Parts: sequence; structure tokens; C-alpha cells
Amino acid sequence: MADFEQPAHFAFDADSAAEIDRVVAKYPPGRQASAVIPALYVVQRQMKRQTGSAWVPLKGMDAVGERLGMPPIRVYEVATFYFMFNMAPIGKYHLQLCTTTPCWLRGSDDIVAACREATGIKGWKETSADGLFTMTEVECVGACVNAPILQVDDDFYEDMDREKTLLVIAALREGKPPAVGSMIGRQRSAPEGGPTTLLFAPENG
Repeated sequence: MADFEQPAHFAFDADSAAEIDRVVAKYPPGRQASAVIPALYVVQRQMKRQTGSAWVPLKGMDAVGERLGMPPIRVYEVATFYFMFNMAPIGKYHLQLCTTTPCWLRGSDDIVAACREATGIKGWKETSADGLFTMTEVECVGACVNAPILQVDDDFYEDMDREKTLLVIAALREGKPPAVGSMIGRQRSAPEGGPTTLLFAPENG
């Protein structure tokens, strides 16, 4: 049995309703079901605003189905298929750790260990005792060249190691998230130490 309660009601607030309208408008008439993934994101972000926990409750899925003219089961199928939708409440900060081959080769095991040490979390999909952190193992997040990656909510911290992971988590505890991106000052996905080609911007001709 789940150890949390599903909300009895869910209704899109003004910001969410406007966002849903913008998303649905991108699709031809009769094809509004194509908006189901972004609509579920809208629900998850609204829950984050309202409760501090980014997740998608059943009533939120039902609201998406009603808005898009879809049977609820179709919405449930989508929401439960993808890792990016949380089916239960999570902590304030969602630590998503990529452990697939490129990140693993560059030390993702150290990142996982540091997260467990700093949060007290022992397993995957668990939340720390203080409610601040939830840890999830994820598949490739598509930033392999700057591995290992620690994704926090929608933000990427790249080129991580044990010490940098501990610093990021300490900053999050203080409510002061560090600047996202490479933790070694890498320019986008250029080699460590800086780019070796395309060193100058083309002149405007």
C-alpha cells in the first residue's frame, strides 16, 4: 500500500490553464492528445508550486485527460512509462544520477556515494529524512561528453566528482543552488582547457 495520500481534487490554476492552452494550440484540431506529455509536465510543475513536491497525482492525470479529450487510462499509460514523471511525492530537490556507461567510466559511482553520504539516503527512489532530497537512478541524460552528470530537478551539474557533489548538496541545503553547467569551467562541450578549433568568431561580412 502506498505510504502517501492522493489529493481528492486537482484543478489547473490560471498559469497552468494558460500554458495548456498554448500547448494545445500547436496541434491541428482533433489532435490535442498529442499534447499529453507537456500537459503532464504542467501538472507536475503546478504541484511543485503548490506543495513543494513535483509529482503527478491521479486527479492531475484525470484533469489532463478531461482537457485533452482522452480516456484516463491513456494518460496513465503515458505518465507511468516515462521516468520524468513522478508518481509519488518527492523531496524539494530531485537528485537524478546517470549511471550508464559514459558517466560510470568517469566516476558516477563516486557521485552516487557522495549523494548517499550527504543525504543519508540508502536506496533509489528514497527521500531523505528531512524531506529535502529524493535520489533516482536514471538512464543516459544526453550530456555524456561532460560526464559524470548530476541532474537536480531540470538543471545539469556537469564534470562532477565527490567533492563537487558534496559542495552542491551543501549549497542546496542552504537554498542557494550553484550556477549550473560544468563544474570545471568547461566551455559548453569543448575539451578541458578550452577549445582547440574554431577559436575566433567569424567576422560579419
